[in-house]
Amino acid sequence: MQALPHQYQIKAKGKSDNSLIVSVNNLDDMAVAPPAQFGGPGDVWSPEDFFMASISSCFILSFRAVARASKLNWVSLECHSEGTLDRVDGKTQFTKVVTKACLVIGENQSIEDAERILHKADQNCLVANSLTTETLLECDVTVQS
Repeated sequence: MQALPHQYQIKAKGKSDNSLIVSVNNLDDMAVAPPAQFGGPGDVWSPEDFFMASISSCFILSFRAVARASKLNWVSLECHSEGTLDRVDGKTQFTKVVTKACLVIGENQSIEDAERILHKADQNCLVANSLTTETLLECDVTVQS
């Protein structure tokens, strides 16, 4: 890892025809639109989708690092994150995010150790640590048969 602080840059370009494109360095451009709940088409990534995706993907990346350091033999991890958007004090904001982590571990692995590692990953997720909203983690650990 490079020494902190790190800088991250995104370019967003909107036009009067309601198009919006975001780009990051050498990656493919992505179209962005409001979600269906705000009258958008519902077939393009929205800022709300990006927000939720950043939470789930950061959690999985944090888990990988913690699991590797803990020598946990794991098979797969799937996260389902659900955010509640509401009005608070006249402002629209996410008020709660629940992430359900479904982890499959290898044989001879401890479910309790796996749950401890999931919670440690949650504590180390830089995206979740940057939020002021309530975040909850639900764990479902199974042993591969």
